[in-house]
Amino acid sequence: MSPDLRIAQVANFVGPTSGGMRTAVEALRERYTRAGARCLLVSPGARDTMERTASGVHVQLRSPQVSGGYRLIVEPWRVTRLLEQFAPTSVEISDKSTLLPVARWANRAGVGCVLFSHERLDAMLALRLGSRTGVNTGIRTGVDAFNRAVTNRFDAIVVTSRYAAREFAKQASTRTHRIPLGVDLHVFRPRIAPRQSDGVLRLVHAGRLSREKSPDLAVAAARELHRRGVRVRLDVFGVGPMLAKLRRLADGAPVVFHGHIDGRPALAARLAAADIALSVCPGETFGLSILEALAVGTPVVTADSGGGRELLDASSGDWGRPDPESLADAVLRIAARDIASTRAAARRRAEQYDWSVTARSMLSVHHEVAFGSQGLASTG
Repeated sequence: MSPDLRIAQVANFVGPTSGGMRTAVEALRERYTRAGARCLLVSPGARDTMERTASGVHVQLRSPQVSGGYRLIVEPWRVTRLLEQFAPTSVEISDKSTLLPVARWANRAGVGCVLFSHERLDAMLALRLGSRTGVNTGIRTGVDAFNRAVTNRFDAIVVTSRYAAREFAKQASTRTHRIPLGVDLHVFRPRIAPRQSDGVLRLVHAGRLSREKSPDLAVAAARELHRRGVRVRLDVFGVGPMLAKLRRLADGAPVVFHGHIDGRPALAARLAAADIALSVCPGETFGLSILEALAVGTPVVTADSGGGRELLDASSGDWGRPDPESLADAVLRIAARDIASTRAAARRRAEQYDWSVTARSMLSVHHEVAFGSQGLASTG
């Protein structure tokens, strides 16, 4: 890959404990640098800071907190000033709603512009409005109109799953690349220590406790199993605005809330200690939490819709409708399988998703929008 690439990553809605987007941006930046590219990352923070690392320069711009504890860059002109100084060959934008002024700057400057679409706007809006069974016509029409206007600002659009790609089915299909994310197979690996054998079915949920992630479905599924007389325990790792509601929803069931886990190795150890992981959001565009559980050998139950479903096969997990009864049934189906073979299948599934493959595909996209497509294989 050409060492002449100068990639500027710009991300919004990133917090100190945010998971998937932050993990993806940092994993890609590290591998872009290894491949010879020069990198700049701009993200929101509590105050203005600049850090020089082996993976390039990371600038945090002072930004206010918004819903759910995220921070939001509200002065895009400060981003474009940094970009003018850095002189990127391409810009990778990880938010398609709040960072459009940055895309407009790239268009005017003749700089290649890549949208990394980490969420499906129609599904996110539906989940925030309390719907898990589909997107109504009004939301879909509005989102289609928004996407038609927005996508013209980008030279390439990156999605991580077939489910995510369907948001752009009617527009920009020739510029859309489906590139799955990866997992750190060294940090997230099966544990060697012996497992507890007290007859309790140990479940785990790890992720942000906010409405669009549907953590209440995981808690409700554990409560349903408890109601059926199953000896079960659900350990919940994460923080977010739904914590108080989730405590009430648990309603005496064996659900333990541990808060934020600091460090990926510590999270990996807790995922590996579980029998089954619950990652059940029906509107997830990918599901890094699913891959992380699979990588440590823990099978996963997810919803039968969304990008997370695409990460599982019949040997590494199970799925159900986004309701407590159906998800509880899926848990019991996994619990009835041979443990050793199921955990081995989970690890094998995760091994199909490596960050190095993701980074190579992303670098091809950046090279294409910066210098043209000559000699590049399609990543669609």
